[in-house]
Amino acid sequence: LAVGWGSGALAAWATFPDGCKLVQSTVDCAGRWLSSVPGNLRGDTEELLLDDNTIQVLGNASLLMYQQLRRLSLTKNRLELIHPGTFLRSQGLHVLSLADNLLFTNYSLTAAALSVLPALRMLDLAGNRLTEDMVSVLIWNLSSLESLSVARNIIMRLDSSVFANLTQLLELNLEKNYIFEIDQAFEGLQRLQRLNIAYNYLPCVLEFGLTQLRVLNVSNNVIEWFLALENDDLFELEVLDLSHNRLLFFPVLPRQSKLHTLLLKDNEMSFYQHLPNGTSLANVTVQFLLIDGNSTNITTVSLWDEICHSNLSSLRLLDMSQNQVWYLPEGFLAQMPSLTHLKLNQNCLETFHLSEGDPLAMLTELDLSQNQLAELGAEVGARDVLPNLQLFNLSTNRLRVLPPEVFTYTRKIATVDLSRNRVDLCPQPAVAGEVESPPCVDIRGIETLTHLSLAGCGLRGLGGHPFQGTSLMYLDLSDNHQALSGDLEWLQDLALTLRVLSLRNTSLSSTAVDFSAFNSLVRLDLSGNSLTVFPTSLSVLELRSLDLRDNCLPALLMDVTQTPLGKSLQEVYLSRNPYNCCTLGWWDALQRVEGLHIPDGQEVTCSYASRTLSPRALPEPILRSCRWQTADLALLYLVLALPTCLTLLVAFAVVFLMLKQKLLKMVKSQCGVSNPY
Repeated sequence: LAVGWGSGALAAWATFPDGCKLVQSTVDCAGRWLSSVPGNLRGDTEELLLDDNTIQVLGNASLLMYQQLRRLSLTKNRLELIHPGTFLRSQGLHVLSLADNLLFTNYSLTAAALSVLPALRMLDLAGNRLTEDMVSVLIWNLSSLESLSVARNIIMRLDSSVFANLTQLLELNLEKNYIFEIDQAFEGLQRLQRLNIAYNYLPCVLEFGLTQLRVLNVSNNVIEWFLALENDDLFELEVLDLSHNRLLFFPVLPRQSKLHTLLLKDNEMSFYQHLPNGTSLANVTVQFLLIDGNSTNITTVSLWDEICHSNLSSLRLLDMSQNQVWYLPEGFLAQMPSLTHLKLNQNCLETFHLSEGDPLAMLTELDLSQNQLAELGAEVGARDVLPNLQLFNLSTNRLRVLPPEVFTYTRKIATVDLSRNRVDLCPQPAVAGEVESPPCVDIRGIETLTHLSLAGCGLRGLGGHPFQGTSLMYLDLSDNHQALSGDLEWLQDLALTLRVLSLRNTSLSSTAVDFSAFNSLVRLDLSGNSLTVFPTSLSVLELRSLDLRDNCLPALLMDVTQTPLGKSLQEVYLSRNPYNCCTLGWWDALQRVEGLHIPDGQEVTCSYASRTLSPRALPEPILRSCRWQTADLALLYLVLALPTCLTLLVAFAVVFLMLKQKLLKMVKSQCGVSNPY
């Protein structure tokens, strides 16, 4: 036994011969290839973890030594049988996990074993190939259960007999079965608060009347209708998830509830009072014929009026994304004064109107992206439009202009996404011959704005001071092919605050682009451009992330690792550039930098004599050739000049020897000195 100190408290741990670990009163034997429960553990063990083993049977003596056991987990074994006397000495067991086993084989004997656990609170039977009849037998005598999971089984139909005795149940998980019909299966569960029936095959939910339920998840079914009971009972419902279904209409919700989260993503909803062809269905009703045995009930529901009777004053999150909504009925949002998050993205909206005193005064996030918005309406002079809005997503629409000063009175706006709209920024450069400047979006002076995305907006020739008076930290200008002209003077207002800048695919070349003033930058994206030379101004920046993919760079700076940039970089993307295989000194230097990650390092290639190679494994002949090509030029010139010099020297010597006598006579004759013989 070893004793250690941790988090200010004394912690004891021990390792048993079979590899199990003891921490305080918990024994962890997970993943030890055990075929039976170890019998040499401490008798006062309260929690025993036997997950990921090969146990097939729990015998009557398997847990005899562990009478203090409170929590037992046997997830992912091969358990087929639990003998009836297994838990006779462990009747204090509170939590039992038997998920991902083979309990369908001997479920009746296993049910007898479970029936002697009067204190059991949580039971997990997920992934055991159980039918509804098997589940009913297994839980028949477990009236103390508060949480039950029978997810990932083969349950198809539920009636009132399956959960009849679970009077204390608070949470029930039925996800990922094959349930297509539920007939009053939950009526007797008076304490049930959380119900998960996601990933099944329910076609509709009619006469919903579980007033005590707080969370209902029926996502990922095939539901076309959701109708609550028409009464004034107060429902405790707080969260309703109907996402990923086939809803045709907005759900008919309880008239009185505590609903704060309504998830309707990915359905087929629309509103039908005003159709595009000018017709109206305001007075049209739908009749549901409910046949139960010999009795027949007819429920008549208006397509839209019913929602007017629901109290949604507590609703804070409404997600209606990925539907077919092309307009919102008048007064629709007026019922939601507490709304803070509204998602209407990926619909067919053509207009959205903002007005002073709008019920959306509490809204902090509004997502209208991926619609067909050509107009964002606002009352002229409105001074209280979305005063608490912090995130406004208008990307991928057909907007060309926004209402004047629309962001001026959103006093907390921090993030705006205008990407993939045909908008321009103010001020617009004057164009000869144009009397009136084209429409533009003015964000100058918005002090709270920190994140702005203008990707793919078709921006042209940015100039002036479009960001004056802002404190942007994140700016995305990617996919604007004509946005950059000359230097980055128009960005100087952000030099002290900008931390993330994306200039991806902006036709940026190496012509005098100076980044040295942007000392706060930590992430820069220059991918998809036409850089032929590494911008030397980057060397003085202390970037953490740099993206240079898809350019025309033959090399980086040889001493890049010695610069402030090389010392601060944590991540760099380099692939899809035509690097020269003979000038890879910078690459070798980057490989030696500790803490630098090159995510696309396996994709980096270099070129040599029309061949594309990996710089990680260049063939030796190419390395030798490169060494010759990159040798010192002075030495090369010396080697070339030496033979020439030697040749000239030898020629001079030969000539001198051949003409020696004649030269001597010539000198003597000229000097007039006689020769003694």
